[in-house]
Amino acid sequence: MNHQSLSAFIWSVADLLRGDYKQSDYGKVILPFTVLRRLDCVLEASKAEVLAEYAARQSLGINPEPFLLRKSGQSFYNTSPLDLKKLMGDQDHIRENLFSYIQAFAPAVRDIFERFEFATQIEKLGKANLLYQVTEKFTQIDLHPETVDNHQMGLVFEELIRKFAEISNETAGEHFTPREVIRLMVNLLFIEDDAVLSKPGVVRTIYDPTAGTGGMLTIAGEYLEEHNPQARLTVFGQELNAESYAICKADMLIKGQDVGNIVFGNTLSEDGHRHRKFDYMLSNPPFGVEWKKVEKEVRKEAESQGYNGRFGPGLPRVSDGSMLFLLHLISKMRPTADGGSRFGIVLNGSPLFTGGAGSGESEIRRYVLENDLLEAIVGLPTDMFYNTGISTYVWILSNRKPEHRKGLVQLIDAGSFWQKMRKSLGSKRKELSDEHIAEITRFFGEFVEAKQDGKPISRIFKTSDFGYRTITVERPLRDESGKLVLGEKGKLKGKPQPDASLRDTENVPLGEEVEVYFRREVLPHVPDAWIDHEKTKVGYEIPFNRHFYVFTPPRSLAEIDADLKACTDRILKMIGGLSA
Repeated sequence: MNHQSLSAFIWSVADLLRGDYKQSDYGKVILPFTVLRRLDCVLEASKAEVLAEYAARQSLGINPEPFLLRKSGQSFYNTSPLDLKKLMGDQDHIRENLFSYIQAFAPAVRDIFERFEFATQIEKLGKANLLYQVTEKFTQIDLHPETVDNHQMGLVFEELIRKFAEISNETAGEHFTPREVIRLMVNLLFIEDDAVLSKPGVVRTIYDPTAGTGGMLTIAGEYLEEHNPQARLTVFGQELNAESYAICKADMLIKGQDVGNIVFGNTLSEDGHRHRKFDYMLSNPPFGVEWKKVEKEVRKEAESQGYNGRFGPGLPRVSDGSMLFLLHLISKMRPTADGGSRFGIVLNGSPLFTGGAGSGESEIRRYVLENDLLEAIVGLPTDMFYNTGISTYVWILSNRKPEHRKGLVQLIDAGSFWQKMRKSLGSKRKELSDEHIAEITRFFGEFVEAKQDGKPISRIFKTSDFGYRTITVERPLRDESGKLVLGEKGKLKGKPQPDASLRDTENVPLGEEVEVYFRREVLPHVPDAWIDHEKTKVGYEIPFNRHFYVFTPPRSLAEIDADLKACTDRILKMIGGLSA
């Protein structure tokens, strides 16, 4: 059974819920039951051994947990003689027995069902006389990893969440990122380290501060296992949405990861991994979402800790918090002396250019570029994400750039790298094929400028190319008769007073002398102007699209005239036909 068929079967539970549940609440039943059945299937083979071990250790008065974990062969266990199929044998006591079964799981699993608020749903289903039917429906599917592998299971959860998000008018994209986008990010993250990662027994850490259902962490693990089965990737994450957190935690449990590394809560206001640094990081923070709810905590950290905290370089406007996640990830980089870090983050177009010199956004870009942290930005096609059709960009940052990348930034325009999906999913109408991912990865890996069909695809710039100085151009204030108004005191005493209504600004590239620019671009037009150097600010922006714009010359006037004449002749002929 493929993941679409499996999702459709699980979704058919909704037919039982119709009438007693609002459509928008179907997920509150279906998601936790899917997780429960998955865990139920995983533990089935070791059930008898675990129960025997539990009885033996209890009789000796010994803490049974480490022994039960060994017997189960997993990082969790269940000490109840019941399982979902045995629950079917006692319809009258299904509610009490189901509660008893869930309470017999290891504490980490019980936390998952608490996050789902599953007890509330069990009570509601019991009162509606639906609990037995729903439970029975889930016993009809085999969700053992040998039947449905972890990758398929992840796709099933994504499909279910997308459906729930659609019917409840939520944004599915807040919960997960398209798999092919993650594969591209993982490729870009690991490509320069293939030699290191292929060494036997290598252990690396990876972190996602907006973990969702764990897709990014899962695909990173799959990549490493494929390239080096002996390597170990220890995953860390934090997630704000309770249902997504529960799914992520369940997924990590089955994969044998330490679920204590997956933290619940808001990463911006309460860093769940405060003193940790990581080898690799991945994130797809929500686009254009305001951070007003956590503004107090964020501003307090920025003011009290400065560069010792996460937000020293600056704060973006409250309407979009995505750059706060960028700063958060920078703060999680291992020092270069300890091996350094590399991370990928998906951002919309706004962080490339929003905010003039001196603004929070510009200061963040300045910090990134002046500290030579930015390796590359890849522009993705539009309509790639489930909840938005806007342009998106993958930023790759590292504090251990290879020698040939130092002081340089690569921009890759992958906007034409897509194929149409057979069926749209929300706003997602396009996808990257394996060939597209391989080609983009090759452009990044080769680190050369390249063209395709005469258009630039890969370009390389110095970090300083994105910097500029904003100079303030003043012109003199004149009285009604046109005479200069001179200052009477202070530093302007005896000098022309500036006219605020004529004040203007100019952006001068960092690579150019301000005075040379001023003499060439300003003085020929306004000979009485001067620069107020005290107001000069340094800014940075990355005008991505401008660097890939290809000018198409307009048609010749003769061609346009010929078209107009042909059109006029047609109209005259039609008018002639009407009057005949």
